Amino acid sequence: MENIKFFLQNEYLENSGTSYLVFISAIILGLIFKGLISKHLSRLLYKVIGRREKRVGQQKFDELLTKPIGFLIMLSILYFGVNQLTFPNSWNLVSVDELGTRMFLTKGFSLIYIYSIFLIVKRLITFFGILLQKRAEESENKMDDQLVPFAIEIIKFFSYIFLIFIILGEVFSVNATGLITGLGIGGIALAMASKESLENLLGSFTIFLDKPFTVGDIVTVGTVTGTIEKVGFRSTRIKTFDRSIVTVPNKKMIDAELDNLGLRSVRRVKFYIGLTYETNPEQIRNIVSDIQNIIDEHPKTNQEGTVKFQEFGASSLDLLILYYVDSPLWEDLLETKEDINFKIMEIVKKHKSDFAFPSTTVYLQK
Repeated sequence: MENIKFFLQNEYLENSGTSYLVFISAIILGLIFKGLISKHLSRLLYKVIGRREKRVGQQKFDELLTKPIGFLIMLSILYFGVNQLTFPNSWNLVSVDELGTRMFLTKGFSLIYIYSIFLIVKRLITFFGILLQKRAEESENKMDDQLVPFAIEIIKFFSYIFLIFIILGEVFSVNATGLITGLGIGGIALAMASKESLENLLGSFTIFLDKPFTVGDIVTVGTVTGTIEKVGFRSTRIKTFDRSIVTVPNKKMIDAELDNLGLRSVRRVKFYIGLTYETNPEQIRNIVSDIQNIIDEHPKTNQEGTVKFQEFGASSLDLLILYYVDSPLWEDLLETKEDINFKIMEIVKKHKSDFAFPSTTVYLQK
């Protein structure tokens, strides 16, 4: 007991043992209770912000907010504990207003503290983004699905800009008003340096105004064909039919020729089949007639299809097959093509003909 009283009453590096005890106790208590306190604060915050919304729920809110709130709590407790200690005068450290250890530690801690608050704000923006996305999925308007992610990205972008000005003003004591004025003078140079980024940004606004496509549409841009997954601040994400994700700059989405396959009322199918040269004219007429009938009678094709004996190929008698599927959906197109292809094979076999393949016939003469 006397040893503890001796420790608390004596000074070490010009700080009392009591100050060290408070400092250590603050860190230990912070590590022990930060998780419990952060979860409790997260639930209180959810009651204020999202208690009426059941689309996302408390669990997702806690996943987003518990860690950043715990980080902020730990920094606050650490700040309280550190304030119990002072630097020894014998170290001859310069004041916090001059460049040195005091300034470095003070401004560094302020920077981390401001960033911890920003993390909470950023997670709140993410939560509202998820909530709005859920609402957009419930509506029939596809424009909502496209607009919500774009709006969230813009809000996050401006939140980063706001964070930068807060740090410059509060941590580095920079005149934010003067800085904004200075940026107005250097804006032209900045715009020239980020010309491509600005073009992509303007491209995103053009997409929302002209509406050449919406999320979920199947498009072809250049050599890329796939489903629009997301229209972002700088680029558009397309999911191709082989399940890969292609990111296309928004500038290219408005400059390149874009074919919105989702706006088609029909999908065209055109191909050739080659019959062997052993097929006689009567067989060809019957094959052409039967294929024409199955195309006309198919429930997913219109009456504009045509089947013609087109030309004499190098190793086959070529038939042109052209028809239209009455659906813009890719799945309907694939199913209809498969069904008609099987029936074509059956018709060719029925009329005792066969499909030709590239071949060469050599005649030997004595």
